[in-house]
Amino acid sequence: MSQPVIKYTLTKQGRQPEWLSSDSRAFKGEHAAPANKPGKLPRFGSPQDTIYLGIAAGDPDSDGTPDGYVGSIASKADLQTYVTEIGVAADYKVVTSTLTGIQTATTTGLSTAWAANPYAGGLSTSTTTKRTASGVGTVATFTGSGVVKIVTASVTGSGSTSTTVETPITVDPASTLTITGVSTSVGVTTTGGPEVGVTTTTTTTTTNTFSHTDVTTQTLTSKSETTTDGVTTRTDMVTISEYTNYETSYDFPTEATRLWDIHEAINT
Repeated sequence: MSQPVIKYTLTKQGRQPEWLSSDSRAFKGEHAAPANKPGKLPRFGSPQDTIYLGIAAGDPDSDGTPDGYVGSIASKADLQTYVTEIGVAADYKVVTSTLTGIQTATTTGLSTAWAANPYAGGLSTSTTTKRTASGVGTVATFTGSGVVKIVTASVTGSGSTSTTVETPITVDPASTLTITGVSTSVGVTTTGGPEVGVTTTTTTTTTNTFSHTDVTTQTLTSKSETTTDGVTTRTDMVTISEYTNYETSYDFPTEATRLWDIHEAINT
């Protein structure tokens, strides 16, 4: 009895099908893809609206297939074609985190200087030159949008008031932020009437679209103390490391080979 590579969905209860291979080498839940076509009536309802790759416990019955069975893949070439189609549609990338910057700051002084409150001097700090490196591929970027300013102006018969709320876009200090667009919307509301007075409120909202590089900063602090002739010296070292995610092309043939080799091993 062979154990083929198959396409399947979860059961109606949202579980992995019981008829998947129980072999410890088998795979399941690989290369998730939408089961329904955009703009078409859905063929599959939740939680069966995602198709996965796995290995079945046996060949499908020609008289009918179990719930969740979508189809089988008969050859390595077909498997590579399928994985490539799924990967291209989902924009598969290989992401590698690379240490691209490191710098240390060392502060030294007598323990009494560290303990003094208020600080009265006696500590010295030295900072190394930041060492930088680059990775392989293209620096990964994120895109987004956010409201950066809301100006509310109210006008009444007795005068006017205005308030401004600003919310800057915040990213990692080592990341490169690029504003790609600015849009402004204006809303006007009028409340009240002749008896209580009319209030006209104008709300101006500014929204920025932006992108920023996928860089993260990590800070590590270490402390050490040495005592000589009853005098204690304390040294603190702060190490700031920057990690950048780089994207490279996904290797579809290698992935198809990996999965097909598992299939071959189970069926040998």
